[in-house]
Amino acid sequence: MAVLARVLGGMIRKGELTIVDHKKRVYRFGTAAAGWPSCTIRFADKRVPFAILRDPVMGVGEAFVDGRLIVEQGTMLDLLTLVRGNTPWEAGGTFGRRRPLGARLDRINWARRARRNVAHHYDLSDGLYQLFLDAELSYSCAYFRDVGASLEQAQADKNAHIAAKLALAPGMRVLDIGCGWGGLALYLHEAAGVDVTGITLSERQLEIASAHAAEAGVSDHVRFALLDYRRAEATFGGGFDRIVSVGMFEHVGPPQYRTFFETCRRLLAPDGVMLLHTIGLLGGPQVTDAWLRKYIFPGGHIPALSEIVAASETARLIAADVETLRLHYAHTLDHWHARAMAHRAEIEALYDARFFRMWIFYLAGAIAMFRHGELCNYQIQYAKDRRALPITRDYMAAAEEALRAR
Repeated sequence: MAVLARVLGGMIRKGELTIVDHKKRVYRFGTAAAGWPSCTIRFADKRVPFAILRDPVMGVGEAFVDGRLIVEQGTMLDLLTLVRGNTPWEAGGTFGRRRPLGARLDRINWARRARRNVAHHYDLSDGLYQLFLDAELSYSCAYFRDVGASLEQAQADKNAHIAAKLALAPGMRVLDIGCGWGGLALYLHEAAGVDVTGITLSERQLEIASAHAAEAGVSDHVRFALLDYRRAEATFGGGFDRIVSVGMFEHVGPPQYRTFFETCRRLLAPDGVMLLHTIGLLGGPQVTDAWLRKYIFPGGHIPALSEIVAASETARLIAADVETLRLHYAHTLDHWHARAMAHRAEIEALYDARFFRMWIFYLAGAIAMFRHGELCNYQIQYAKDRRALPITRDYMAAAEEALRAR
């Protein structure tokens, strides 16, 4: 505990952290400050400090999930805010991440493994997602034109923001790679009169998305399939006017990046346009932390912008527009975290208390990383031909306003 105390003593400046070790000895760090939380945690056994020193994220995460790190005052979000907020990425703060061989192999994501990895996360109980997402089950970064907006409004504004960048026209064929529960596909058809084909590797997402299209009476124009993107060309052929992919690229894995973009190029019509929306890193490439890979997103990898662009360059796709959403996901996660906390009893009834702690650590950790760490969201618009889009960006703002005024 003495070594951990020295580390935290040099780290926690703003806010107050109190630790009670397994012998009931009390350690205090930081100073009360406006806007900063106070938090008290207790270690149930002597192994917890060593686990944290060995691997901070895995050590805290597993100890919390196992009930060996107990938050006695405040929340896990308060704890992670104290640690990450006092060591922001912009000021050089970081946590060393090892690069084990297993992490590199895990990112290869062969087709069979990719489907298994997706099922691990997205085929959880529908009831879980309904408890913390919006009514459309939008499980990706929202777009907050106003930080005080509701989650529902911000997700609707995200759809309009994406649709505007796609420069849609009635009758266009759109491919939605990683369509989730189908909300965006249904929106694009309703808003712009386009035909959308959505593909997913989650059987439950396919079932729900197809049911929603049927309920809306648009199954002739919005279709869904259980399909790996690598099989899309053989299944549908090419000629898609637009491709959109939201929150899926994080599951592709660096060894498959070139394959992904080359496949998208072949799927696009000669004047086709693509919009990629993905979590990304503000800095250079690094391995996703072991806790997230083990418990939440097996096979997942958060790309650096340099990794994305380097791979798309080989496919000769033109990065026509790049936007960095710096804080939007933090605001989105604030809503998800608050809703999950409010529905603790229901989540524990669906699974158990251990699962609830795992889910809260995932959401709280993500908030800390998007607000203070190296995570952000990228929206990259690609064109297959340099003449495919207007020469200035004015059309995006005009289309977005028109969509929001509907």
